[in-house]
Amino acid sequence: MKHVTIKDIARYLSISVSTVSRALMDDRNVRKETREKVLEAARILGYKPNPVATNLKYGHTNTVGVIVPEMVTPFASTVINGIRSVLYGNGIKVIVADSGEDPDRERENLRLMEHFMVDGIIVSMCSYKKNKEDYIRLLEADLPMVFYDRIPHGLEVPQVIVDDYRKSFFLVEKMILGGRKRIVHIQGPDDIYNSVERARGYRDALAKYKIPYDEGTMVIKAGMTFEAGAEVADRLVGSGIQFDAVFAFTDTLAIGVMNRLRELGKKIPEEVAVASFSGTELSTIVYPKLTTVEPPLLQMGEKAAELILEKIKNPACPNRTEVVNAEIRMRESSGNIRPE
Repeated sequence: MKHVTIKDIARYLSISVSTVSRALMDDRNVRKETREKVLEAARILGYKPNPVATNLKYGHTNTVGVIVPEMVTPFASTVINGIRSVLYGNGIKVIVADSGEDPDRERENLRLMEHFMVDGIIVSMCSYKKNKEDYIRLLEADLPMVFYDRIPHGLEVPQVIVDDYRKSFFLVEKMILGGRKRIVHIQGPDDIYNSVERARGYRDALAKYKIPYDEGTMVIKAGMTFEAGAEVADRLVGSGIQFDAVFAFTDTLAIGVMNRLRELGKKIPEEVAVASFSGTELSTIVYPKLTTVEPPLLQMGEKAAELILEKIKNPACPNRTEVVNAEIRMRESSGNIRPE
């Protein structure tokens, strides 16, 4: 079926396109009789207004872009559900783009959102050191932007975060109080600020209990995948490093290392306790169930959506930081502590 346009209505009534357009927009300068004829012709011909064109006329598209670093784990999808629940309720659609942990693709996604003329962008970054020029350019152009979880450290922006440092400190402290003294930290990439803060929490927890911080042996930097975790397990066992616990940057790394350690004959948690940070449902479907820091992911998405709505309605409103409370979930993988 052919899409009916205002040109078809103008041809049907033998009047100008501009008159039809003004009548449909309820322009006061159009006579009442003409407006009624235009509306009746629109009904007869089956005319449906183009909402995108109408919104662009008024400077908005009723869309918000969401850029996530990965969609492999349930982390991003749960946050997106929270974002959608708020924005859909306000008549705003959501466009999602996955950067695949690649800053270059993240830059392409930013420019794609800009091309689509979204009303705002919600971002969890691949790297706080990359693409700063693009973010600064968009912020200076008054495009509303909100960051969650992985933030652009050093920029004054609206953001939704957990206290990575404190929660990591308390989790490592619990492992120490459970009798673990040789705790390996699998650290994420240096250009993810969460990784920096979680490593700092680990280091300070050791210092509190006068356990030496051995960066050369007990801190291992790794990628972000299950395979990266397995490679760390091979390295630890193969090198003969003495360790009785592992604190990993994410659940993905922790599950990778835990599964591989079990394959190598290590008993979890009797010989090695394992804990991590992310708190997706992955932590509850592995054996043994994984001790982890669990952010309220749905709430994180809802808060990010509320902040972007604030910025869309009033770009001059203050840049607020929302700190949501993450829970430490002690489960069987850490041992010596009553599981939740």
